[in-house]
Amino acid sequence: MNDPKKRKDARRALRSDGQLRQSQLVSTFGPGAMVDLVDRAVVIGGLEHWSYGAKGYVALDDPRLRRSLIPRLKALDPDLDLAREGYFRMAPEGDARNHHPSVGVRALEFPRWFVCQKCRRLARASEQFENKSGRYRHECAKNKWSSVVPVRFVAACKRGHLSDFPWIPFAHLGREGVCDRPELYLEERAIGDIARILVHCKNCDATTPMSKATVLPYNCNGDRPWLGGRAASEPCDQRSELLVRTASHAYFGQVVSALRLPDPEPDPLRQRLRDKDVWKAVQKVKTAEQLSMIAGLMEHVASAIGEAPAEKVLAAIRAENEATTATSERPLRSAEYDRLVHAPTEQPGAVPDRGVQFAAYRVPKPRIELPPGVGGLVVVPELREVRVQVSFSRFDSIGANLQGEYEFAGRKVKPTVLTLPTGNEKWLPAAEVRGEGVFVELDEKALSDWEKRDAVKERTKQLERAFGLDKRGEFPGIRFFLLHSLSHLLLTAVSLECGYAASAIRERIYCGQAEVDGPNMAAVMLTTGTTGSEGTLGGLVEEGRRIQHHLREAWDLGRLCSNDPVCAAHDPSSESSDRRTEGAACHGCLYIAECSCEWFNRFLDRALVVPTIGNDPELAFFRERP
Repeated sequence: MNDPKKRKDARRALRSDGQLRQSQLVSTFGPGAMVDLVDRAVVIGGLEHWSYGAKGYVALDDPRLRRSLIPRLKALDPDLDLAREGYFRMAPEGDARNHHPSVGVRALEFPRWFVCQKCRRLARASEQFENKSGRYRHECAKNKWSSVVPVRFVAACKRGHLSDFPWIPFAHLGREGVCDRPELYLEERAIGDIARILVHCKNCDATTPMSKATVLPYNCNGDRPWLGGRAASEPCDQRSELLVRTASHAYFGQVVSALRLPDPEPDPLRQRLRDKDVWKAVQKVKTAEQLSMIAGLMEHVASAIGEAPAEKVLAAIRAENEATTATSERPLRSAEYDRLVHAPTEQPGAVPDRGVQFAAYRVPKPRIELPPGVGGLVVVPELREVRVQVSFSRFDSIGANLQGEYEFAGRKVKPTVLTLPTGNEKWLPAAEVRGEGVFVELDEKALSDWEKRDAVKERTKQLERAFGLDKRGEFPGIRFFLLHSLSHLLLTAVSLECGYAASAIRERIYCGQAEVDGPNMAAVMLTTGTTGSEGTLGGLVEEGRRIQHHLREAWDLGRLCSNDPVCAAHDPSSESSDRRTEGAACHGCLYIAECSCEWFNRFLDRALVVPTIGNDPELAFFRERP
């Protein structure tokens, strides 16, 4: 007979330890991120630990984004590469009602040190505590058991490596050697001051306050537990630093996104050759004889080729191979900007075809009111955006360039990878967002005249001085400050009436030179979307047609901040300033939810957009109310 208790234990063994949304595994909780569960803490496993089961993965391949990412991956590690197909994949989709160990993302227990909630005993879980039904507990006194929890302090370095905090040598810091039988306790006072947290060894009575952990005398050992423990360690020249597991700077994912742009004039023959089965058969064909033989043996290949001459088919195969293996590509934002500014004029009653990945229409100027300084409006009723995580860092975020791409080649300290470079996982985790957007283009002549104003030139020097003191990357230019600040003001104004919360709208800044010797980009796009299949309801596009109304609301929002005159008079270059990358900007006026901002609420100055208290009105691009 079947034992009911054994069946119950078997069901419990198959149960997953937690759930995350698929999109979260591409940013906030990607490989190498630490996650708190009910009774323990884990680190999300690398791509080797992602299992898709019999259903297989969902590919989100995008050749344009692949060609852009390959040289950046090579800059991280020469062994990193992407496969020819299936190189962008959605995270595994689990089933909450039918758990299976071969489907999902494996998480590894980390940290391995736990602390008793009653007696404060600090030790490795495997050495001191008992695991009962998946929970660790400690026998503080005879027949008196207490629960234990993961310790909240770990060690990490700026290259992203992660390891258990060196508790034993740290408890004996300043002493010669370590006692023969360390018995550690983590004593905490009621006050949250780190100086009141003590690591005490009862065996030798050594005590060290955690305040001394702000500067550790230990080198990083290069541990990468998300890739499989010490076997995946690598040499590291950085110092270990104290890190709180749940701190906001414990994980920064480098995510690159690109809009899905269909070919302007798709070649029907190349479209047919891209079929998975057809391409697998013809991708290595070089001669007409080889093509004829394969077409004679495989009916689906003959059907794809049709009556096309052999020379044309071979040329299409060569072109497709060159496009697939290319290692350089037009900058991501440049290609998008070009497609948006050359969007066809919107016709009355025009509706995008069902299932299209991208549809954009320029609204004719007679149909809308555009204030001075605004060059045009493009509505995007259908868009799909692919977001791909490339790497991650700890302690410091890494900013992308104005094209939304990461330049790893010139960095002294590079972020860490999601998979073993020498392994078999030649893909990256991705998510696809389906939604809509509004593209607002500024007038280039008005921008050039504004940049030549004396007040603007002086403000540029002030921001450049502050940027030099901050020593973080390159100065993005005064035009970017204007576009970014306008984007935040406009996003807040639109969110009040479009039906979407401000945190559900994202910005996309187009700034700088589109190509060498090409036109300058100067536009902002507000988008909203979801990773589900239902998309959006069209509210953002419809509100975009009332652009003048929303620009007026944005102008009113930026004129006065609740922290004025302190906010408006902020000088980022002063010695007392703690915000080197912002001018007149704070939580009362320009800061928005970080999920909506591409730049972590940096590079903002509303005085460049609208007149503000105590600043020269000549600074403002929109000096008069639109």
